[in-house]
Amino acid sequence: MAISSIRAVIFDMGGVFMRTEDPGPRLRLVDRLGLPVERLYYEVFDSPSARLALVGKINEDQHWQNIGNNLGLTEADLAQFKREFWAGDRWDKDIIDFLRSLRPAYRTALLSNAWSGLRRVLTEIYPSMDAFDVQVISAEVGLAKPDPAIYELTLNRLGIAPSEAVFVDDFAENVQAANQMGIRTVRFVTAEQALRDVRALLNHPE
Repeated sequence: MAISSIRAVIFDMGGVFMRTEDPGPRLRLVDRLGLPVERLYYEVFDSPSARLALVGKINEDQHWQNIGNNLGLTEADLAQFKREFWAGDRWDKDIIDFLRSLRPAYRTALLSNAWSGLRRVLTEIYPSMDAFDVQVISAEVGLAKPDPAIYELTLNRLGIAPSEAVFVDDFAENVQAANQMGIRTVRFVTAEQALRDVRALLNHPE
């Protein structure tokens, strides 16, 4: 068996090891508020406020306040909105345990488009920062995927060349951007598929 030239494994978070597996709470939320589901996702993820939060130009609390203002929510309503919005999300401990198992043979990295509160979430609520040698969070570094600069930053922090990394993400444009830089990639569809594909790359390089 050939020995892999890969030295590091880089994982996205949202949609990968943190996934919305139960859409019910969000569907009930939009029904209660009388909103189209598209409006819900726009306000949280695609609005001007969301784009500012993604690269740290406003913090997460400011973004939630903007959402509340845009939807006409009271402070109590906004707190309930946040709880319901995330209620269907699930943390995949198996993926985190897999990443822990790779060290120290491989270096590991988190590369996530996320708001300013992510580090607290992965430290206090779903403890998993210890699974990563390097953590690159868009709101902290002022860059976001698929900007090549955020991949370059991650590679530099890992101390590796593009060809020595494998990157896992659920968004096609993020995978494509990494692939164009010479990083080997896995498009996440399911946890079983992604872990199988990563293992194959580690054991059977091209």
